Amino acid sequence: MDVMVKVPVREQEPAVRAANFEEVCLGYNEEEAMAEASRCLNCKNAQCMKGCPVSIDIPGFILQVKEGNFEEAYQIISKSSALPAVCGRVCPQETQCEGKCIRGIKGEAVAIGKLERFVADWARAHGIKPHKAERTNGRKVAVIGSGPAGLTCAGDLAKMGYDVTIFEALHEAGGVLVYGIPEFRLPKQEVVAAEVENVRALGVKIETNVVIGKSVTIDELMRDEGFEAVFIGSGAGLPRFMGIPGEQAMGVFSANEYLTRNNLMKAFLEGYDTPIKAGKKVIVVGGGNVAMDAARTARRLGAEVHIVYRRSEEELPARREEVHHAKEEGIIFDLLQNPTELLVDENGCVKGARIIRMELGEPDESGRRSPVEIPGSEYEIEADTVIMSLGTSPNPLISATTEGLDVNRRKCIVADEANGQTSKEGVFAGGDAVTGAATVILAMGAGKAAAKGIDAYLSEK
Repeated sequence: MDVMVKVPVREQEPAVRAANFEEVCLGYNEEEAMAEASRCLNCKNAQCMKGCPVSIDIPGFILQVKEGNFEEAYQIISKSSALPAVCGRVCPQETQCEGKCIRGIKGEAVAIGKLERFVADWARAHGIKPHKAERTNGRKVAVIGSGPAGLTCAGDLAKMGYDVTIFEALHEAGGVLVYGIPEFRLPKQEVVAAEVENVRALGVKIETNVVIGKSVTIDELMRDEGFEAVFIGSGAGLPRFMGIPGEQAMGVFSANEYLTRNNLMKAFLEGYDTPIKAGKKVIVVGGGNVAMDAARTARRLGAEVHIVYRRSEEELPARREEVHHAKEEGIIFDLLQNPTELLVDENGCVKGARIIRMELGEPDESGRRSPVEIPGSEYEIEADTVIMSLGTSPNPLISATTEGLDVNRRKCIVADEANGQTSKEGVFAGGDAVTGAATVILAMGAGKAAAKGIDAYLSEK
């Protein structure tokens, strides 16, 4: 075994998986996991942990995997993470834990994410649950939203002994994990539902179909229902558009709608009452993970798919693995290009787009080079479906119905990064509702920080 190279991970063949919604990555078996774990150097000053937003004891759990103690490895992870099977699949490990792995300096980093996934999947298959609190303190905390921030905050508070209730607007718990990330990356029943049940097993109650701001307000929860603190982890589900002509045409979707109808409402399955126009030729505008998810979903529905992105491949914000998989599946990347208008037929349906070519100029505020239009370079491309994947903003309903809750100019809730405290006493917030659209693991880190903040706040009352 070459210790400088990762143990390969089995995957579905591209030609096969491009026509189904089954999981692409097949993960490690026990032998493969133990072999990969043996590559870990068990550093005394583990840099990998510094790259983990939820501070998992990475060398500790990997050592247990190496020795075949998979249940102990799971309990070590569960002390820090409520969603290990999710994180092992969708976290950007290459820029976080694995990005700081010492083994990666002269070779390939240890496959920390794949090992976390293996441990969580093994625990699920063997009926292993995280340890719950030995006693409860009876103090009530409300959590708004059952996405990664909410589930993490709720799970951590339950382990501390709090009486936690999650309020979820949709009919199914999981937030972006169920409506935003496709089945082929994150199986809903096998993985997400099982992780949600693990949070329930800690004693957390989950009430679905409760829209905070309409069904009940935060002020009413605290005043009338006895909740001493509230965590807002409602995410960022309000899509953005370009504001170009033709965006109101039929056949134009936000990536949020397109993915929600496929993932949560099962539009990709025959026999469901929620069909979606798959399209024969689809344009996806954007270059992030959500754009990759939308493009790969459209490809599985039978379309020729073009990703139109205004910067170069080097600036693509999506994970390298997702870009690699998209290319393998036949998705076409039209880089350094941007739509200026969507073309509409006499029936009000989109029929294509007018595209202008771009070049990179000086760096913008984020440090990335700004794209600049090349005059006279416009051309037209046919398409019967266009998916806009340009980011999302928080829904303003909660902030508009909560007295004394400050938001910034982007309508994001203002909260202390260290503990999640907002401008309203007893109300904490974290995740995409505070930062705008970001990653699952960063939302989890914010939920964890807020749980500590809530515990410190209530301990002083």
